[in-house]
Amino acid sequence: MGNWMKTTLLLGLLTGLLLWIGELMGGRQGLVLARGMAGLMNLVAYFFSDKIALAMHRAKPVDEAQAPDLYAMVAELTQRGGMPMPRLYLIPEAQPNAFATGRSPSHAAVAVTEGLLRAMDREEVKGVLAHELTHVMNRDILISSVAATLAGALTVLARMAGYAVMFGGGRDRDDRGGGLGGLFFMIVAPFAALLIQMAISRSREFAADAGAARLVGNPMGLAAALRKLGAYSARVPMVSAQATTAHMMIANPFSGRGLMNLFSTHPPMEERIARLEAMVGRM
Repeated sequence: MGNWMKTTLLLGLLTGLLLWIGELMGGRQGLVLARGMAGLMNLVAYFFSDKIALAMHRAKPVDEAQAPDLYAMVAELTQRGGMPMPRLYLIPEAQPNAFATGRSPSHAAVAVTEGLLRAMDREEVKGVLAHELTHVMNRDILISSVAATLAGALTVLARMAGYAVMFGGGRDRDDRGGGLGGLFFMIVAPFAALLIQMAISRSREFAADAGAARLVGNPMGLAAALRKLGAYSARVPMVSAQATTAHMMIANPFSGRGLMNLFSTHPPMEERIARLEAMVGRM
């Protein structure tokens, strides 16, 4: 199954789960509420997700005069990819990491941490930048923002439905098993949403790795960068790391931290590196 088809099916499944819970919670009115909540949150994500993500990580804009090497690498890659120059930001964090945001290539921003520029050589930085620019070209930022907001809306709605079932609200309380039905809404439904969001994010990460290798012309720079990212994220914390933005990063900022790593939106580093190394012969 193609990556885009898989993503579309998973987004459809996430939307269907949201509408189903809304309908069970309040019939037609609940369905309308679920649709309205999903629409409103996606509208906010479409127009403001980039500003929110950059502000959460205290990212500062930089221009060619302030970061000439970074600017030159991004300019070279965007020229190769035939895309507009994104806005560039620097994040005051020691952990090497990066993310892209923005609803389209013409409204994109790429942010890298100070730690990334210190820890990586030029080819590794270019591999990371190419990965983020591939996300922009594939419009993955919009997809992941929609997935995140749908999952968030579903979690809120499921919690409301759970309380309604457990304490006598909603409709057909007895048919849904009272307390057990409430626990289903509060625990199982949000967990299902998390698994779907993880599947969407992981499939897009593999595609961005492959696209970055083709954009640079050599997969080994990104492979080397991923090794360093995996090592640093396990021992250097990211102070501004947020669960709501972790899926945007090239490496999970919570790597090595218990359950956060178990439910990571990123594929295992070893598998990503192995896939890149397998591209060497084909390229």
